[in-house]
Amino acid sequence: MLLVVTYSAAARTGLRNLCRRHESVVARRFGRAALFDETVYAAFLALRLRESHGGDVQIERTEPFNEFVALDEPVREAAAAYADRSAKSTPYAAFAAGTDHPDPDAMRGREL
Repeated sequence: MLLVVTYSAAARTGLRNLCRRHESVVARRFGRAALFDETVYAAFLALRLRESHGGDVQIERTEPFNEFVALDEPVREAAAAYADRSAKSTPYAAFAAGTDHPDPDAMRGREL
C-alpha cells in the first residue's frame, strides 16, 4: 500500500479530487491522508500530486502487519489478557507486575 499524506489545504484539495476521480486505486481515505493500492498507476497518481504540491505531499510505502511473524507469543497473549482484564482502569505496568507478561519498559526498547 502507498500512504499519501498532505500538509496544506491546496494539497488536501488535490488529494480529495484525486480520490474522487480515481476511486479504483483508493483503498481508504482519512481526510488529510489516503491509502492507495500498490500499483504503478497509484504510484503515478501519488507522484503527480507531489509534483504539483512539492513537500506538502508525503508518500510512504506500507506493508501489512503480521502479528504472528513480528511478535513473540507472550506479547500476543499479554495483549489479549490485558484487553480481557476485570479492572479496566489498571495500567498495563501494574497488570503485568509479578506475572509472566512482558515488562512494558522491555517492550519499548525492542524493535519489531
